[in-house]
Amino acid sequence: MKKGNLNLDKIIDFNKWQKLQDSLALVTKMSMITVDYKGKPVSKHSECHKFCESVRANNQMAKYCQKCDSRGGLEAVRLNEPYIYLCHYNIVDVAIPIIIDGRYIGAIMAGQVKLSDDNATELLEKIVTTSHKSLAEETLNDLKVYYDALPVLSYDEVKNIANMLFSLSSYLIEEALDKNLLLEMYQNSIKNETKVDSNIFSGYSIQNIENVKREISNVMIDAYTDRKTYSNEKMSRISSTIKPAINYIYENKSENVSVEKMAKICHISPSYFSRLFSKEMGDNFSNYISRLKIEWSKSMLEETEISVNQISEELGFNEAGYFIKIFRKYEGITPSVYRKYYKDK
Repeated sequence: MKKGNLNLDKIIDFNKWQKLQDSLALVTKMSMITVDYKGKPVSKHSECHKFCESVRANNQMAKYCQKCDSRGGLEAVRLNEPYIYLCHYNIVDVAIPIIIDGRYIGAIMAGQVKLSDDNATELLEKIVTTSHKSLAEETLNDLKVYYDALPVLSYDEVKNIANMLFSLSSYLIEEALDKNLLLEMYQNSIKNETKVDSNIFSGYSIQNIENVKREISNVMIDAYTDRKTYSNEKMSRISSTIKPAINYIYENKSENVSVEKMAKICHISPSYFSRLFSKEMGDNFSNYISRLKIEWSKSMLEETEISVNQISEELGFNEAGYFIKIFRKYEGITPSVYRKYYKDK
């Protein structure tokens, strides 16, 4: 996916996104719509409130709504964070930018609410004023019942919702990019049956590429090692406290896992995790991981022609020299000698 093709509809499944957006709008009481970098809607409006729906149906007033959307989105891009502002009717709106690798590709527009705290309202920028004041006032009077029915939230509630949407959209976009990159690499390998074209990586961040590399490594390792997370018999003897760590280790064989990360996954302190792990697994964390990775490497040495250096990298060792040292410690010989001995049997 080249940078010129970073379009939202090529990254996000909008059938699934629409359902999520509808649910978010219902729970937060904020109307939502997703737009591309040109401001063109790419989703349907979720929970659009009657007042705003009626104003947008008025051709003369709708242009001010569009200006608000446009200026709000641009300001959010400039700040690289959610931008909370007032529309021409002093209604609170929020622009949540969707940015990939420093490039603005769209936004989630949320809002259509009033603030419960007047002091906060005074601090917000009114980004558009109407030159047709009489028409605006007349429209407001005609729709006063709908205007009074707009949801009321505190400024903190609006800010928290905006930050939540920003984090959620960033996460979903990164996940989608990882999956798209995997698909493109797979399709390219089928077509060419050669090395993956480096142009495929254009438009993706280093983090996307690292995520995909790790996922591919895990798939490859699983193909030549025990695919089970851990035997049911052994898992039954382990406390529920450290089970999440054991599962994570087996499901992420290519990762160089640390005590700190495993403790965080188990929601306990690193020192307590280390003591509990040693007690239940019969070995300290470092030795356990080393022995496990050496067992996985033996399967790869036996069943593949993958180089020792690559096996070391795929299993998350910092360098091949360290992998060889650890292998010799547990097996008494180097990985190359082990492979030769196994092949000659």
